[in-house]
Amino acid sequence: MSDSQERLLMLIDDEPAQSRLISTFAAREGWRTVVVRDSESALDTLGTRQGMRVGAIILDQWVPGDDACALIAELKAHRPAMPILMLTTSASPLLAVEAMRAGATDYLVKPISPDRLMLALRSATTPKAPRDELQPLTEKIAATLDFDAMIGANPDFRAALAKAAKAARGHGSILIEGESGTGKEMLVRAIHAASPRAKTQLRIVNIGSVPVNSIESVLFGHEKGAFPGAFDRQIGAMQHCDSGTMVLDEIDRLPPMAQDRLAEALQLRQVRPIGANHRFRVDVRIIAASNWPLEEMVAAGHFRADLYEALVGTRITMPPLRERPGDIPALTRYFLHHIGEQPGLRPLGVTDGALALLSAYDWPGNVRQLQATLFRAAVFCDGDALTAQDFPQLSEMLGDAQTSLKPMQDGAGIQLYTQDGNLRPLEDIEADVIRLAIGHYRGRMSEVARRLGIGRSTLYRKLADLGIEGTAA
Repeated sequence: MSDSQERLLMLIDDEPAQSRLISTFAAREGWRTVVVRDSESALDTLGTRQGMRVGAIILDQWVPGDDACALIAELKAHRPAMPILMLTTSASPLLAVEAMRAGATDYLVKPISPDRLMLALRSATTPKAPRDELQPLTEKIAATLDFDAMIGANPDFRAALAKAAKAARGHGSILIEGESGTGKEMLVRAIHAASPRAKTQLRIVNIGSVPVNSIESVLFGHEKGAFPGAFDRQIGAMQHCDSGTMVLDEIDRLPPMAQDRLAEALQLRQVRPIGANHRFRVDVRIIAASNWPLEEMVAAGHFRADLYEALVGTRITMPPLRERPGDIPALTRYFLHHIGEQPGLRPLGVTDGALALLSAYDWPGNVRQLQATLFRAAVFCDGDALTAQDFPQLSEMLGDAQTSLKPMQDGAGIQLYTQDGNLRPLEDIEADVIRLAIGHYRGRMSEVARRLGIGRSTLYRKLADLGIEGTAA
């Protein structure tokens, strides 16, 4: 690649280990990284010939500390179109608001997986890519740890929650499959909170963020001197989680050798650290999450069949948001309510036109992307409610398709008419109303019956007649 084509990334970071890691990840995307250790060097570098070729900046908030937002604003003053991603250990929504208002393109909470970091960088710098409100912002609001926070009336989604709520009461392994952003981690935390092990250790290991040569040590531990660089004994995650729950996120990325060891550990219920001749008996509940269907990976020979069988005690599939557009209005109002409670922000409404626009998009980043989009729009909204004008890039992407959008009624997407303009059958409308009520009241069937003005026995009869599955009493 010639100098004129070279993509140059400036990393403002004073931690050598992290700098090397980010530089390696960026190189996979064709970036050459220039590392500067302080604010002054960053500003000086931008003014050089090399600095004129910088295409993006990653800033570790730790370097300028409390002045991070001031540095972002100064960088933007020098280069207004420059994408700036800020890394931080703080999950403070107020810091996210301040960083975005200062000009940050994205705000990423450490530890961040390589895929998430590169997706943010790729989306921020790809020509003609969705910008601003469609950036893959990470979550700025702490996840609620119960099923009540899982909003939606879609039948497949409610069925997934019902299966999860039932499985939570046991001790068996659980496999959760679904695209990135569909709510797998939130469901994991809800399962743990509702399980008999709720007061015990919960440890999440993101397979994709651990170097391949370290994953076995992370999971199973190692003895001192087990391999070059093993200067001390390390206890593995499985042993740490004895009597608790271990979550294996992105299990589909587990290397073959680690698959062998994990299958053996689950079969024997024992862990043997690397370099050890002894084993430790452990009682660990495994919840695995995968972005890809593991059964297909087994059929293709990329995942061990016996490990799959050990993980699939209960299999739950989270549907993508594009398959549940009727849930978008309820999700939007839910997120806006919680966003409005964050420091630096305020409660906002949402117009029917904005809901129609949001419901027309297919959301490749799923629920996580919808939340991030609303957060960004709320940061810059001057009115009392979000309108379609608060999502200009979304409007641009949908283009002429917007002319056919119909304003969403307050029934959160319940359709009264068929495509040919005739009224839908009353039974179908009634089924949608009941699904909406179940989603709105988070599966609390007593509350659903009370709000619909019918008895619980009548509600359950209608559920059976209409083929709808409830979740809670």
